[in-house]
Amino acid sequence: MEKNHLAFTDASPLRGELLNPDCPSRELLKRITSRWTMLVMLALRDQTLRFSEIRRAIGGVSERMLAQTLRYMEEDGLLVRKAYDVVPPHVEYRLTPLGREASEHVLALTDWLEHRFPAIQQQRQKPERRT
Repeated sequence: MEKNHLAFTDASPLRGELLNPDCPSRELLKRITSRWTMLVMLALRDQTLRFSEIRRAIGGVSERMLAQTLRYMEEDGLLVRKAYDVVPPHVEYRLTPLGREASEHVLALTDWLEHRFPAIQQQRQKPERRT
């Protein structure tokens, strides 16, 4: 049986088989490529922010969705949550080295998206081609 070069093995634990619907890496792909995770990474790229500051920075996200996104990002090792023992509560979020690395890829994708948006928008406005 031929071995797929993308197969997840003990020898290469960093590469999954994302096209396989049973690949466990798909859940991580789903989390990292979510709109809110990507926007949080952009907001935290060069700074530490509190919850309300993140929410204001990215706009349009509900408190519940942002809390869930931050929780997932912390579970995945992309950010650190630091709670200070003060009243009122003070909690800050910052990217970990892994999160900063991921944010570089997100930045590259979002730069491309913003650069190519006019061409994509123009394509969307073309009448449908029927064959």
